[in-house]
Amino acid sequence: MSRRSRTRPGASATALSAAYDTALLDLDGVVYAGGEAIAYAVDSLLAARDGGMRLAYVTNNALRPPQAVAAHITELGVATAPEDVINSAQAVARLISEQLPAGSRVLVIGGEGLRVALRERGLVPVESADDDPAAVVQGYGGPELPWGRLAEACYAIARGVPWFASNTDLTIPSARGIAPGNGAAVEVVRIATGAEPQVAGKPLPPMHRETILRTGAVRPLVVGDRLDTDIEGAFNGGVDSLLVLTGVTDGARLLAAPPEHRPTYVDADLRGMLTGQPEVSAGGGGFGCGGWTAFVRAGELVLEGGGDAMDGLRALCAAAWTDAGDGVCALDAGKALSRLGV
Repeated sequence: MSRRSRTRPGASATALSAAYDTALLDLDGVVYAGGEAIAYAVDSLLAARDGGMRLAYVTNNALRPPQAVAAHITELGVATAPEDVINSAQAVARLISEQLPAGSRVLVIGGEGLRVALRERGLVPVESADDDPAAVVQGYGGPELPWGRLAEACYAIARGVPWFASNTDLTIPSARGIAPGNGAAVEVVRIATGAEPQVAGKPLPPMHRETILRTGAVRPLVVGDRLDTDIEGAFNGGVDSLLVLTGVTDGARLLAAPPEHRPTYVDADLRGMLTGQPEVSAGGGGFGCGGWTAFVRAGELVLEGGGDAMDGLRALCAAAWTDAGDGVCALDAGKALSRLGV
């Protein structure tokens, strides 16, 4: 089945950690939230690595340099080297370096991760539109990003300076809930200037290219919590994906996913890397997985049976995606999802 025509989650007879050589893991909402490890994440990552799977952390968050991110993951309990971390700051710095000569000044609106990545590419970070920058780069600057930094970007862009963004994620998970992401700040600058940035992060090709160049992955598995970045990025890169429900995506969003947002596999958390994935079978006008059967009746997704909640969700995905085809499922799934608690 091609990814473009996916109408049900995939199956794997072996553990995903054995079927794929490298896990390309998102961080926020997958490994941690608000800096604290998500339940089961550390033990699952250690088990996958002990089984021979390489772990690489691929994040759109450009706030911190790889050294700081690696130290954080190590503190959580999974020893990690800086070269195991690939972020959108690195991807956007490569994109800028391919368009500007070495030594060019770049106005930085964001965190230290951007400055480190620019220096790695021979570019010079500056702090003001009055420093004669040749480009503006914008990345997540944390919850305390001053409003004046966005004004500096606007001043430079208004003079015709090209504008780059590490990513355009509108939200980011935190310990207290969902917070505004870099995309929200990008929208402020876009509205003020009428300009459009060149974007490097997931789901766009520059991020996938950066990841493959740095990891050398042969058969990677993208693991993420977001449909519009992680899963779409895997789709664009032509690789398989595992969606975990520990971040921003819930059951309703998953059922309504268009083809480019439909993951290969879906599971509750990172323990899904350590197991095979059950087959979703078609028959009798519906779709079965485990002890559940899902089908469409009178404009509604109906779920019958019982068992593991993830099996029920997989069956619902097959019913919803098949009904939607290449579109978006608009069927009522409220009753069915309430049975599963997702």
